[in-house]
Amino acid sequence: MIAKIKESVHHFYWDLDITCARTTLYCLSELMSIPVNKQTIQSAIGLHGAGGYRSQCGLVEGSLMFIGIFFSQNGKNDDEISDICYKFAERFTKEFLSLTCYHLRPNGFQENDPPHACEELTVKAIEFTYNFIKSA
Repeated sequence: MIAKIKESVHHFYWDLDITCARTTLYCLSELMSIPVNKQTIQSAIGLHGAGGYRSQCGLVEGSLMFIGIFFSQNGKNDDEISDICYKFAERFTKEFLSLTCYHLRPNGFQENDPPHACEELTVKAIEFTYNFIKSA
């Protein structure tokens, strides 16, 4: 599974130049065999740290969006999904020490940054989210 995630993340980042939140949605959609519609993907365009502001990380936002999709389709109600999202944020923070780009990407977004500096973190976060969903 990790090889598939690495391959997909690399494709979405380097071939399509897609941000972390949308890459997360696409990868989880593939892994879980649940299609995500175009409008949902479009809603995540600026969710890479709130458009680069270094706020909540797009890996978290994309994961939370997919958690809502996945568990809605699996019969959970709004309160149950909110509880699952809370637990996800709690566990993500424990694993990665933060929910924000400010801490996860301490150099921020600079003109001279190498492209897709978060590729390795993205792979780890998607694997983490996949395992979280499977165990929730």
